[in-house]
Amino acid sequence: MDFLRNCLRDECGQDIVEYALLLAFVVVTAAALFWAGGGHIETIWTATTNNLSSATSVLPH
Repeated sequence: MDFLRNCLRDECGQDIVEYALLLAFVVVTAAALFWAGGGHIETIWTATTNNLSSATSVLPH
């Protein structure tokens, strides 16, 4: 019975669990944002590449 009481009072592992849950939340949120915004990122990347190509083609050599 004392072992159970000591385990319930001991909070050494609590920080690790909290950090793991926080990290999992960040990872899931980032994955959801990348999944939802994937098409938009590709559009921005293509427009940027096209604009850079146009800008470098008009520069004198």
